[in-house]
Amino acid sequence: MTKALPQPPEGHCFHCLQPLPKDGGYKVTVAGQSQAVCCYGCQAVAQTIEEQGLLHFYQFRDTSNPLQVPLLPEELQQLEAYDQKDLQEQFTQVDDAGMRSTTLSVEGMTCAACAWLIEQQLMRLNGVHNAQVNATTERVSIRWDEQQVKLSSLLQEIAGLGYRALPFQAATQEQDFKRRRRYFVRRIGIAGLATMQVMMIAVALYFGMVDELDDNLRQFFWWISLLFATPVLLYSAQPFYLSALRSIQARQLNMDVPVSLALLSAYGASAYATVINAGEVYFESVSMFTFLLLVGRYLELLAKQRAIATAANLVKLLPATAQREVAPGQFESVAVSKLNVGDVVQVLAGQTLPADGELLSHETEINESMLTGESVPVLHQQGSQVLAGTLNQTQPIRVRVFATQQSTVMAKIAALQDQALANKPRLAERAERLANQFVKQLLILAALTFLVWSFIDPAEAFWVTLAVLVATCPCALALAAPTAVTGVIHRLNRYGIILRNTDVIETLREVKTVVLDKTGTLTSGQFALSERQYPNGNAERADSLAKALESYSEHPLAEPFKALDLDSAKLQLDDVEVHLGAGISATWYASPSADPVKVRIGAPRFIGEWHPEVTEQSEANVVLATESEVFAFYKVEDHIRDDALSTLNQLREQGFELIMLTGDKYANAKRVADQLNISTFKAECLPADKLAYVQGQQKDGPVLMIGDGINDGPVLAQADVSMTFGQAADLARQAADVVAMRNEFAAVAQLITHTAQSRRILRQNISWALVYNLGIIPIAVLGLVTPYIAAIGMSISSLLVLANSLRLYRAPKDAR
Repeated sequence: MTKALPQPPEGHCFHCLQPLPKDGGYKVTVAGQSQAVCCYGCQAVAQTIEEQGLLHFYQFRDTSNPLQVPLLPEELQQLEAYDQKDLQEQFTQVDDAGMRSTTLSVEGMTCAACAWLIEQQLMRLNGVHNAQVNATTERVSIRWDEQQVKLSSLLQEIAGLGYRALPFQAATQEQDFKRRRRYFVRRIGIAGLATMQVMMIAVALYFGMVDELDDNLRQFFWWISLLFATPVLLYSAQPFYLSALRSIQARQLNMDVPVSLALLSAYGASAYATVINAGEVYFESVSMFTFLLLVGRYLELLAKQRAIATAANLVKLLPATAQREVAPGQFESVAVSKLNVGDVVQVLAGQTLPADGELLSHETEINESMLTGESVPVLHQQGSQVLAGTLNQTQPIRVRVFATQQSTVMAKIAALQDQALANKPRLAERAERLANQFVKQLLILAALTFLVWSFIDPAEAFWVTLAVLVATCPCALALAAPTAVTGVIHRLNRYGIILRNTDVIETLREVKTVVLDKTGTLTSGQFALSERQYPNGNAERADSLAKALESYSEHPLAEPFKALDLDSAKLQLDDVEVHLGAGISATWYASPSADPVKVRIGAPRFIGEWHPEVTEQSEANVVLATESEVFAFYKVEDHIRDDALSTLNQLREQGFELIMLTGDKYANAKRVADQLNISTFKAECLPADKLAYVQGQQKDGPVLMIGDGINDGPVLAQADVSMTFGQAADLARQAADVVAMRNEFAAVAQLITHTAQSRRILRQNISWALVYNLGIIPIAVLGLVTPYIAAIGMSISSLLVLANSLRLYRAPKDAR
């Protein structure tokens, strides 16, 4: 019974103790009593305190001085702190739509039903646009409008369900994992010791080794078994009870409900039989069932840790402090979280870069293996982009910061991995729904079994029902999908491949057509100017203007122009516009007093709108011109990727149809297609042309699209499965389902191979779980299985599923 809560003076607010308004204010029910409060705010806070079981706030607060009474319990005050902008910058991101997103760690989730419950509760809140919960990693990926709902409200909502959610902090993840591992190890240890002792007694009793002993001695053995089984029931099995209570409270049954019923029933009936010295005892079933279940949960915890360690390790690579420049040659040590865009930092040789930025020093070699998996250092020249988490190897450098914390490429990669872990393929979702429905059917079946056996053999009715509860618990079915999905994500991460959408695992099975971009996909994307022609001379003027225009582009073809050793900063350009798949246009002032001139640089067909003869005159793929004259023809080339031909041959052997789409000229496209034995290709494609072509191909079946440019963004979003590379344009990475961080074309074959293996394992898991659960039902209902045999069978079934999924966690021989 709840202790009566202290009441405020007559006419004062129950929550804040201030005088009530003349109309009496509002009403709120706390601890079963109606209380008067002065305003809507006090009403809302009091309801939250009631819902979250924080009534001790009212019971123990000092009311002698109303002006000093806290208005929130300490627990809620701590959550309110997460609404602070400067704190949120450390663990949240803001997208182009102004929505804020983050990843939360949730304590207490045990199965898919927990994840479903949290998802449903969060999605009911105004302002929450997306919530994805993964029971395997125990994380929540959430996207919300901070103008409509605060982060503290989301945390409180989850707390109201009985779970503890806090922003995911990679730096503390290892410590949390060790704490949870100790949590299980202690309980497994007690359950294991008790099981050994109780089983020795049970074997002697079952096989008649003590038949010659009198009833008093037999009862003594029962009491000894009771003594060992009690701490197992009260301590070791505690995680199952807590999970079952939460699911019942939320009216969404999970598999811990039948587990808890079976344990409590078996222990209660055995204890009763021990007291009256009549009947049967199954203390060994209680101990063994608990021990085997805990072992399964512990192994599942280890599998989770291996799956999410890669993403967590990325973020932990960032240093805690940075050397910020305060004056030429003078630096101060500041926390990385205090760095701002525009700051200049010094990074010594052997140190890790604290933020993304522009290299101000002449050159250095940087090890980017933590991002790409490639161990060979990369040479960076002045002006190039360097990334947080990479290792400066050669000499001290100065870097101007342009992205910090959650805006860095590393943080975005970790966010992609979190997103993949939160998503569930359709087959996994079906398995989870099936497991949830199975629990309800199991409880109904158990009730019917007890009713029928009450007429057949009342003495056996309880024990047969108990065996049904234990043997048919869908633990294996609940483990089947999440362990396999997490396993393939872990496997692909070893190859530097990040899944943004786990539906890829299922969709790839139906794909028979692979559409490929050329530039930066089949070719290396490392462009160089191989030929230059200046019809009217003045090469320096043309090159400077080309550099100035291309500085606005992220297309790979623009990179050689940006590297030209010319000063283009003084050139005045207005109305600059980037035309996807075509080029760049602008208004150019040749001198401060000159008239404005329209200028373009880009594909020959783009310039051909002004000068039709351009498309016929040269093999150049980039042309610079004004409306009145052509300034320059440029031929920009790169070479075919070293692993492109072997990978494409492998795809052909697997029965894939290969199609190349490119915006390049026909001659260049044909040269690449001939070298790679691609019979079907289309050249001079605009983004709309690529999109229309893929849409046409989709009429015959799903399409895999591989591209890397800004102009590939629409077609990547349209394709059934899309893939890009780590060095691709931001738009391409955002649109793609898969990102290959190592920039190796061989990742395409690796993706197909390992998703196929994961599909086999996923289907094997679900098939085995269904066969076991459906097959054991008639055997258990007929009374042919004892409770302890049922416990062994259920546990072995779960461990087989887990062991099968763990095959995906083995390090592949060819993974680096």
